[in-house]
Amino acid sequence: MLASAACGVFNAAVAQPEGAPRVVNLRELNMAEAPPDLVARLYQRECAVCHGEALQGAPQGTALTGAELLHGDSIDEIAGSTAKGFPDRGMPGFSATLSDQQIRALALYISEQRQGTNLEDFRYNAPLEIPAGTIESEHHDFVVETVIDGLDPLPFSIEPLPDGGLLLTEKRRGLSIVSAEGEQSDLIRGAPKAWGDSFNFVGQPMGLGWMMEVALHPDYANNGWVYLHYGDRCSGCNDLSRQSGQDVSMNKLVRGRIRDGAWVDEEVLWQADHAHYTQMPEIAAGGRIAFDGDGYVYFGVGIKGPMEHIGIQDLSTPYGKIMRLHDDGRVPAANPYVGTPDAEPAIWTYGHRNPQGLEFNHDSKELWSTEMGPRGGDEINLIEPGLNYGWPLFSLGVNYTGTPVAWGRVLGIEFDLADIRQPLVDFTPAPALSSFVFYRGDMFPEWNGDIIVGTLRASDLLRMRVTDHQLVHQETLLEDVVRFRDIEVGAAGEIYLLLEHDSGGQIIKLVSTSVRP
Repeated sequence: MLASAACGVFNAAVAQPEGAPRVVNLRELNMAEAPPDLVARLYQRECAVCHGEALQGAPQGTALTGAELLHGDSIDEIAGSTAKGFPDRGMPGFSATLSDQQIRALALYISEQRQGTNLEDFRYNAPLEIPAGTIESEHHDFVVETVIDGLDPLPFSIEPLPDGGLLLTEKRRGLSIVSAEGEQSDLIRGAPKAWGDSFNFVGQPMGLGWMMEVALHPDYANNGWVYLHYGDRCSGCNDLSRQSGQDVSMNKLVRGRIRDGAWVDEEVLWQADHAHYTQMPEIAAGGRIAFDGDGYVYFGVGIKGPMEHIGIQDLSTPYGKIMRLHDDGRVPAANPYVGTPDAEPAIWTYGHRNPQGLEFNHDSKELWSTEMGPRGGDEINLIEPGLNYGWPLFSLGVNYTGTPVAWGRVLGIEFDLADIRQPLVDFTPAPALSSFVFYRGDMFPEWNGDIIVGTLRASDLLRMRVTDHQLVHQETLLEDVVRFRDIEVGAAGEIYLLLEHDSGGQIIKLVSTSVRP
């Protein structure tokens, strides 16, 4: 949810008639305010008299925060209690006066308050203290070691190199190398440009032309190919840019080699037509890359349309899609929409909102993603060709105002919920899932095959065990630390973590000290 929370607000601030060019004065957005939280108002109207304005309880009713809920504290359990009530205890049911959607929104609001969720706190400047000493987890004791600090506050991606160093992208600076000794190089000369003129909107830094994922080709040791996914920014390159006098951007995938500190041999693998370039910031552009074992490269494009609900269900646009190409940029003939009139042939799946993580599980031969929902509805998805993942027709979350996600009516799209691929794991309330890995290494053998995933708003690092596509166990490895932006596994099995913070980005690593029986 977190990294794209402001996008819903951005859309509310700039909404214009359907079909009109979206002309936005980005400088004015610095002064914008979030729209009202309608579900908070609903709570105050319907519930506060009994349970307190701050959910602290009142003479007529129990506290909803800081105490155990007698009938369960999941979203479904709170919604069930709200709907049916407990008349023998003086609590009326609301099923006759509120819609199912309103009741679920109230349940989400109560759950958010119980967890201390603040939709306007993105935790860029929360107190930061890297854990010291030995940390005990269920299977392994480990320590946290700092690799480097003092990076740009908005890094995006790390990629381990064979010599023990790391490739690093910083959204507003570009591509560099961090040595095994923790020294950052100068920016790689000639690499695609990263633009540094970001602006702040509703507490979120935003911009166009950001650097996103860096990834090594699986056969990098022999071919030297390095892949970059970034926001390609241009001026006057389409009608929108010419009319507004402002730059526009769009995701772009290239590969090249690094030789003597310079970017060489660049090849453009995928670029959208300039007609699809927009002023939607890169905050929710997706931007990840994944490789399978059969010579294909996958990459995710998030909310890059003129508004967060526009073009996601349209196969002729790149917005809200996961793409598949041969690793040299050719379009595979077996892609699901090759031959479909007007469809973007690289599309593998569609209906995505903000795919923050993209990984291929080489054990199961499956592609997975993490995806940010709106308010609630963060997802872990199994990505299968040709499927529709639902946005903006459906979400297990709600809009930031608390209203239901129901853009199908606005767009005139009829759909059957059975045709929407549901997430394997839903996170509501949303911790703001970011990047993840399927752990495979010698240092933490009891974690092999598990998902290690970071969160942004929640600032937690999670370990998840999924068996037969079902979440069977979850453990918090690091709690309330910082915004975890990227995760990678080193050659020895150590786990590298890329951190965002206003005081400067950091790279840390988890190193095992013992295995628990």
